[in-house]
This record gives sequence, C-alpha cells and structure tokens, in this order.
Amino acid sequence: MTGRLILIATYGTRSEAEVVQGLLASAGIVTSLSADDAGGAYPFVLSGGAQLLVDEDDVKAASELIASGPGESTEVARR
Repeated sequence: MTGRLILIATYGTRSEAEVVQGLLASAGIVTSLSADDAGGAYPFVLSGGAQLLVDEDDVKAASELIASGPGESTEVARR
C-alpha cells in the first residue's frame, strides 16, 4: 500500500468482511480489516461491525469487484 487507506465497505461481522477480503486478495488487491471485536474473540458481544479499507489507488477496482456480486466471473483491470 502506497497511498492512504479508503473505507470500501462495512459488514455486520468480521466473518463477512473476511470473505470479501479473500475475494479482493485473489484479485491482487491488498486490504486492511478494522473490527471492534477483540480480534475475533468476541464477534457477537462487540458487534460494531467490520470495515474493509483499501489503498486509494485500488478503490475503483475493489468497488467493481464487490459490485459484481458473488459467483460472477469478472475481470477487473488494476491500474
């Protein structure tokens, strides 16, 4: 990551965010996950949700990949 981190999506649980994080990683997009759940130890007690952040240079590609929905094969060109 070379630029500043931009919030790309918010999910109800860390698990949901990790699934999308894996999808983005498979496309070569590095993400950072932010969640107030004691590192996953208390996922339901501290249900503040989980946020995925990406480098500002990857926002467009990440947004397109997330918008394509699960199960759709879409090539996303990175900068």
